[in-house]
Amino acid sequence: MTLSEDEIKRLFRIRKTVMQMLKDRGYFVGDFEINMTREQFISKFGENMKREDLLSTNQSAMMPLIRYVLTIDYFYAQFVYGAFAFLCTISGSHEAELLVNIKEHVLVPEHQVLTSEEKKTLLERYTVKETQLPRIQVSDPIARYFGLKRGQVVKIIRPSETAGRYITYRFVV
Repeated sequence: MTLSEDEIKRLFRIRKTVMQMLKDRGYFVGDFEINMTREQFISKFGENMKREDLLSTNQSAMMPLIRYVLTIDYFYAQFVYGAFAFLCTISGSHEAELLVNIKEHVLVPEHQVLTSEEKKTLLERYTVKETQLPRIQVSDPIARYFGLKRGQVVKIIRPSETAGRYITYRFVV
């Protein structure tokens, strides 16, 4: 069954956002996956594509890759399995959120997730407890985009007319 142009366009945009999201979360995603044109997308997946084929969520197709990576590098296998688990959670109810990459919106400032060491340094530098930092909800769209967990800290860099840039930190609750 051939999909309509609107459905192909929708699936193309969703796949592009998911690939950008995976790259932003630290998974290895090639630039060719993100910069794929619509014509390349159609030629790769055909006009009667399935959602499972687009996001590589087919477990039988991913398991050989996971087993192969496990034999090479356990640490990298965790990334592959994490990406696989993330892609498996995407369902039709979340597709509308993935049509547009919110991180690229003009009103959304740059966000950087801090590592544990960076978080510790920040708290020591300003002599504050993590609960004294401004908060961001785990359900916030940008927190969901980055897959933030409770207890993490995100650095937000905003442009400022007077200072050039303004940096703030948020604690995920």
